[in-house]
Amino acid sequence: MASLNKVLLIGHLTKDPELRYIANGSAVANLRMAINRTYKLVSGEQKEDVCYVTVVVWRKQAEAAGEYLKKGDPLFVEGRLQSRSWETEDGQKRNVLEVVAERIQFLSKAKNSGNIENVDTANSADIGSPEVPTPSDEDIPF
Repeated sequence: MASLNKVLLIGHLTKDPELRYIANGSAVANLRMAINRTYKLVSGEQKEDVCYVTVVVWRKQAEAAGEYLKKGDPLFVEGRLQSRSWETEDGQKRNVLEVVAERIQFLSKAKNSGNIENVDTANSADIGSPEVPTPSDEDIPF
C-alpha cells in the first residue's frame, strides 16, 4: 500500500522567522504560523479555530524568509510532516510534529522591487519560480 505525506497551508506568521546556520553552513529557519478556520455549529453559531504550526525551511528559501518575512505576513507552504524525538539534559523525553517546507510562497504584496514572492526548493539554485503564479487578492481566503 502506498503512502502520502503532503501538507498545504495558508496562514500568517505569529513571529519573525528564526534564521540560523548549522555547522556545515546550511541556513535553516523556523517559521511559526497560525492557520485560522471558521465553521458553523449545528445551532448556526459561527466559531473560529486557530491551529499553530512550526514550519522548518532550509537553504536559500530559509535565507529569503529571514530577509523578507516578518510577523503577521501571509504565507503559503507546501511540505511534509516530520516528527522528531529527543531527550533533554535532565532526562525528559520530548516529541515534536512539524512541517518541513518543500516550497514557500510569500502572499503579501511586494514592499519594494527586490522582494522575492516565490521560493521553490525543487530547484534550489533558482529562488524565483516563474511557473508558479502569484495569487491575486481575490484568491486569498482571508
